[in-house]
Amino acid sequence: MPVLTFGTAGFLKRLKSFAEDAAGSPQVESIVSGIINSVRTGGDKALFDITEKLDGPRLTAKTLKLTDAELKRGENSLTAKDKRAIRESIRCVKAFNRKSVPKNWTAKNLHGASVGERFYPINRVGIYVPGGSVPLVSTVIMTTTLAKIAKVPQICVCTPPDKEGGIAPAMAGVLSLCGIRELYKIGGAQAVAAMALGTKSVPAVDKIFGPGNAFVNEAKRQMFGVAGIDLLPGPSEVMVIADAGAQPQFVAADLLAQAEHGSGKEKIYLVSTSAKLISAVDSAIEKQLPELSHKDAIRRVLKNNFAIIRVPNLEAAAEVANFVAPEHMELQVAFDKIAQMTRQITTAGAIFQGGYTATALGDFTAGPSHELPTGRVGRFSSGLTVADFFRRSSVVHYEKNHVKKAAETIDVFSRLEKLDAHGRSVSIRAK
Repeated sequence: MPVLTFGTAGFLKRLKSFAEDAAGSPQVESIVSGIINSVRTGGDKALFDITEKLDGPRLTAKTLKLTDAELKRGENSLTAKDKRAIRESIRCVKAFNRKSVPKNWTAKNLHGASVGERFYPINRVGIYVPGGSVPLVSTVIMTTTLAKIAKVPQICVCTPPDKEGGIAPAMAGVLSLCGIRELYKIGGAQAVAAMALGTKSVPAVDKIFGPGNAFVNEAKRQMFGVAGIDLLPGPSEVMVIADAGAQPQFVAADLLAQAEHGSGKEKIYLVSTSAKLISAVDSAIEKQLPELSHKDAIRRVLKNNFAIIRVPNLEAAAEVANFVAPEHMELQVAFDKIAQMTRQITTAGAIFQGGYTATALGDFTAGPSHELPTGRVGRFSSGLTVADFFRRSSVVHYEKNHVKKAAETIDVFSRLEKLDAHGRSVSIRAK
């Protein structure tokens, strides 16, 4: 694991290389391009062939889509305790995201004309939910619930099948509890291609949402413009800023939690002002790790993708955070420093304040969607919100007296840009 010291020669260069090395490769780009072209030209047949090659089962038009009976069986497989927890998470996500539903508005501009904005839910969206060794049932809640709040008319979900052509019962159960009835058992780049391009069995969508591996993200990148794309969230990241007063066992537990997602490319950062705290966290990791079911995968992440960063003070820690733009940002610092650091850190996907606010709370139930930017994308992008499920139209209404007030300005711009027809289209109304 690299140990970086703030302010040393080459510090930012090394940190940038560490933070961004999960980006797609030319090989991934080529493979994904081939898959997309196959789906574009071969439709359903290509979709079934690729799924069989990569995932195992031979799907057909009849078995591709999860039936209502399968969804219901999945729901029935959940215990009463499971259902209570799932419904609680849904309620928290609804409560948080209802506050960010965009509102229509109108006002008068300088000419006295009426201007404003109107928002419309996107007609049809596709949501990708990762499966495999770690079926992310929480992602169903963190995406489809927002689409439901926005009142999107059509919501379809794609998730990879198992070798028998099914999906995890818990996944089906959560989909059912979230009110999703259109689920296709396809994963990877082929699922993104099918949603963007459409096939006989999978109607095309207007916008695609959801996290995925390097192949899914590359497919989303290549399909941008054919369909809308939310963002390109890659392997999970967490940065913990901890001062000398932090609880080492809490810090260790959160670093281990984000390392267990399963891709092997997760990024783990510990930023601290205290060498003693860093040593204590290392000891706590070694104590907790053997007790975890994914300990081998976690150990590989800690070996290859764990950066420890020594900083002289919390101001330097904030600089590091803003440079990395981590997906999850934990502030395990003194209480009287939390508000100041929250103001200083402006690029994190989500900020978790205080030693008791584990990132897992945001992963599962706190309220905000856990689909967040990674790989330094947080410098210019934000996490998923309900507004992403809307499109916007501006609205303008001028009457003759308003046009007269605007005519002189229009005349200047039409002359400067040598667009006399533009000027005439207004002057003819003003007269």
